[in-house]
Amino acid sequence: MEQKTSYEKAHTQAEYIFRALLPENGLVVREAQITLCHEMLDTLFWGRIAMCDAGVGIGKTYAYLVACLLWQSYRPKHLPGTVTISTSSIALQNAILTEYLPFLSRVFLEAGLLKQPVRAMVRKGKERFVCEIRLAERRAQILHRNSRRESTALRQLEKTCDLDETLGISGFDRRHVCVPPFCPKNCIAKELCRYRQYLKEACGADVTVQICNHNYLLADAEHRRQAMKPLLKDYRVLVIDEAHKLPEAARQMYSRSVSQGNLRDACRLLQREHFVRAAGRLAEAQAVLCASLSGENRLWEETRCVFILTPSRARALEGVIHCLREITAQVERYLPRWVAVYLDDMADTLAIFQREDPRRVLYIQYDHTGEPVLCAASRETPSQLEQALWSRGTPVILTSGTLASGKSFVRARQMLGLEQIRRVKESMALSPFDYQQNCLLYIPEDMPPSRDQNEAEALAQRIEKLVTAAHGHALVLFTSYRLMGAVYARLRGRLAFPLLEAWRNGQQVVRQFKNMPNAVLFAAGPCWEGMDFPGDMVSLLVIARLPFPVPDPVSEAEEKQYPSLRDYIQAVVVPDMQRKLRQGFGRAIRTETDTCVVAILDRRAARGQRYHRAVLEALPECRITDSMERVAQFIQKHKTPEYFC
Repeated sequence: MEQKTSYEKAHTQAEYIFRALLPENGLVVREAQITLCHEMLDTLFWGRIAMCDAGVGIGKTYAYLVACLLWQSYRPKHLPGTVTISTSSIALQNAILTEYLPFLSRVFLEAGLLKQPVRAMVRKGKERFVCEIRLAERRAQILHRNSRRESTALRQLEKTCDLDETLGISGFDRRHVCVPPFCPKNCIAKELCRYRQYLKEACGADVTVQICNHNYLLADAEHRRQAMKPLLKDYRVLVIDEAHKLPEAARQMYSRSVSQGNLRDACRLLQREHFVRAAGRLAEAQAVLCASLSGENRLWEETRCVFILTPSRARALEGVIHCLREITAQVERYLPRWVAVYLDDMADTLAIFQREDPRRVLYIQYDHTGEPVLCAASRETPSQLEQALWSRGTPVILTSGTLASGKSFVRARQMLGLEQIRRVKESMALSPFDYQQNCLLYIPEDMPPSRDQNEAEALAQRIEKLVTAAHGHALVLFTSYRLMGAVYARLRGRLAFPLLEAWRNGQQVVRQFKNMPNAVLFAAGPCWEGMDFPGDMVSLLVIARLPFPVPDPVSEAEEKQYPSLRDYIQAVVVPDMQRKLRQGFGRAIRTETDTCVVAILDRRAARGQRYHRAVLEALPECRITDSMERVAQFIQKHKTPEYFC
């Protein structure tokens, strides 16, 4: 009998694991998940790049973890066995480390598929860990203040060096006790340093899975490009979960910025090192620069505008750059190395604006208080991603619930720098949920156009009717904080159910909403993705306006690459809207038994309108109605009597 190859053995084991072993341990058999795992195994064995769009409920995390563990068992032994998993959220990193991998490790050990437990570690920047010296200094500083709250929070750090595991630490204390960017070689705490011990453990031979975020992954790639010491252990397999967020992480990585907060920090650092006069000179130069950049105070939205080098801005930039260079030259030898590097980097970034670097998109970002930040975005992010990650030849699994736009990966490939790479394979795994049965899509045809003067009132009236029909249990997603505030003001006191509003830091409000049986939550920004509302928590999802990207200097620069505005809209604007719409839609149904009405109150989504087809292409197949009566009937049919109590 012909002996099976390692590749064939891995695929055979995958069938056994998903069809017998995991069901014996409480998981259900999902054909799409098994198919996805097989495709991922092919990717790892043949050195490909897989783009896997996995719908809600597929179980993509188990699919790629099983594929990786099988590849480690059956790989050619001359290849390094370390797997790197990159995600965008701390929650998913922790879930992989403390739930998914321990479960698989236990099951595989009991079945004899592993000889030893899977050893995994989360890798993150040194600013997330405590420095023994700086902790002692900070505790001594607050001793005379007799602050019990601060003392208690800092005392927790004696048990863990991970700042993310410690509750109650203020942002100020975190910055003052974390490991500095550069550690002195003659540090007296070198032998006792828990951060050094963490690094030693992370690089140990027994660690076969390392987990990080996208920024850390890209920082490691940058270190390797510059022939610096890598941040991660050498790895042979790369998994990028929540891959739709990688382009934004890359944009941040390859962009440069200087905020007024950065300049104020520089002044404080100089004062701390007793260079009071230098700090004063820098503060004066900063004030002039800030005045030249000042814009209208914006109380609602963060805005961006193109940077224009006016004579006053040129003089102000020259003043700050000259001041930073002069200070560094005069006192560099007396400063900690990282402070000197910080000042140098700031001067280099400001020089980009002084010379109007054509390789970058230059703009000013104003926060909601009107404070300006100078930003220089790279025009070459896709090619930088290609050089950083794809050119190494490493097998890569890119997966997300919203990697594709509609049914196409064209936009994702463009943003990820994968357009010219031949070893890419695309796959879509559709959600196993019965949306035809459990979801009703309400798209009315009588809404006013977006940005109509009566839009807020029309939305308020329609939301009121929908919330009444659904008996609360509603999440309303907005694309604009301004519009959200206007609708909220009209509905406050009109609804028979608790009405909550989540702003930029709305985690507390979201927790409050989850603890209420029939509340209504207005939200924008982060709530479009990454938050689960299972069961009857959200039985009505309202999308107030289609989530088209907001024009800004970066998108305007991208538009110029297309022959016409129409071409740009079709190639970029619509796919980006579809992806964001899928993210919002995903808040509705999180389990097989969830039932929900999804209402899209944007006239452009209605039948016969410009984006009706694009909307339907982005979403699972659902029953569609424009009848409020059918909405009420759906809720009555699918909810138990207790729901209405």
